[in-house]
Amino acid sequence: MSPSSHHYCVFDTAFGVCGVAWSDAGLIRVQLPERDPTATEQRLLKLAAIRWDAALPLHAAHSVKQLQSYFNGERIVFAGVALDERSVADFNRRIYSALRDIGYGQTTTYGALADRAGSPGAAQAVGTAMSRNPWPVIVPCHRVMAAAKALGGFSAYGGAATKQQLLRLEGVDLDHGQPMLPGL
Repeated sequence: MSPSSHHYCVFDTAFGVCGVAWSDAGLIRVQLPERDPTATEQRLLKLAAIRWDAALPLHAAHSVKQLQSYFNGERIVFAGVALDERSVADFNRRIYSALRDIGYGQTTTYGALADRAGSPGAAQAVGTAMSRNPWPVIVPCHRVMAAAKALGGFSAYGGAATKQQLLRLEGVDLDHGQPMLPGL
C-alpha cells in the first residue's frame, strides 16, 4: 500500500494533541502527543501523505471519538477498532492480539504476555514488539510491565512518565502495586 493512499488527522484530547493515520483497511498509526502539535503532525506525515481536512471517514471518526473519550477518563474498550496490520510481522501481530485482551486498568508482564501469545520465553522479543507498536492505547502497550512489577520502558514521547500517566488514567496505583491479571 503506498503512502499516497494513507491519510491522517490530528485532534485535541485532554492528554494533548494526538493523531491517527489510516488506510482503507483501518488504522495504520495512533500518534500520542509529542513535544508540540507540529511534532505530532510531523510523525504522521512520515506515514501518511495526505492530511484529511474534510469530514472523517466513519472508521477514522469512530477511532478519534473513542480516543478523546479515553483521554477524558472514560473506560473505553477498543476491540472494534479496525487495524491495518498488513505491514506488521507475524510475531508482533500475535503479541498485539493477545495484548488487546488485557483489560482497562489491568497490567501484565512481558514474560506473561509472551506466554499468553504462545511464545514462552520470548519476553525480550515482546519488549521489541512493544517498542514498535503503531497503535498505542488501542493496542495497550502501556499495560505491559517489566518483571517484578517494575514500570519498564515506553517508546512514546515522554517515555516512562507518559506510561505512568496512562496507567494512572486507568486507575492503576503505581505506588502500592498494580492489579495484575490473575495467574500472571
